Amino acid sequence: MAWRRLGRVFAPPAPGADPALATHAALPVAHPLGGDLVRVFYSGRDAANRSAIGSLVLRVGEAPRVEDAPPLPVLGPGGIGAFDDAGCGMGCVVPAPGGDRLYYMGWNVGGAVPWRNAIGLAVGDAAAGRFERISAGPVMDRDITDPYSLSYPWVLRMAPDDWRMWYGTHLAWGAEKADMNHAIRAARSADGIAWQREATVCIPPQGAEIATVRPSVLRDGDGFAMWFAARTESGPYGIGRAVSADGQCWRRLPGGITAAPDGWEGGAVTYPGVFELLGRRWLLFNGAGYGRSGIGLAVWEG
Repeated sequence: MAWRRLGRVFAPPAPGADPALATHAALPVAHPLGGDLVRVFYSGRDAANRSAIGSLVLRVGEAPRVEDAPPLPVLGPGGIGAFDDAGCGMGCVVPAPGGDRLYYMGWNVGGAVPWRNAIGLAVGDAAAGRFERISAGPVMDRDITDPYSLSYPWVLRMAPDDWRMWYGTHLAWGAEKADMNHAIRAARSADGIAWQREATVCIPPQGAEIATVRPSVLRDGDGFAMWFAARTESGPYGIGRAVSADGQCWRRLPGGITAAPDGWEGGAVTYPGVFELLGRRWLLFNGAGYGRSGIGLAVWEG
């Protein structure tokens, strides 16, 4: 079982793009529109390195192509002093009564550390690419369980009163990059707004890894399958795979993807966004530069 690359499908910026989406197309996430079309949400950046969420319409298949790339952002940075005043990074989209939900990570520029993140929520129409924040504040912020920073939310709605989230959390900061320790944790909610966090992490760094980031989770039979990005201090990001019966205890398996040495990926693969369409499983991902070089697509064979 392996991913087969279909190539780069989008290289930012889109023609006529707003200055908020001048560079990057990070953290791609697909929302099905019907047939072989999906709306892909991603995080772009402006000249000041602030992030905003943009979108494009992609026709999925053996010869994928972009059908539309709206120039305006779906969601921009928050107001001055808000948790997301330096930008918002794409998390996931969840269909729900009362409007589709877009979970995202908002960030501030840090003082002693480069940044701090929290998790925000916007509600709207994913097919049309329209969302508005439910609040100027986050739905999940630093607390006794997550004292440093939260990021990369991925949410599944299992039942009306059973919401699951997997997200990134800093376990430690340090003076050097090698001191960083970033892992993936789980949380549950009855309404998708108030969350109870698990005390233990799901996917900690393993071996020489310093970070496991951006979980992308699907239902898989009676359990779950996750793809995530991981990196060492000196090595590039690669994408790993894990499975779980309950969503909390995970077992790593083969079935990730490593970077191609040449081409647009630039020696790294990261930020997986896995989705199912047309009876097949697909992977959106980024290369080196945290989305600067665009978005790739692969198909799961096996």
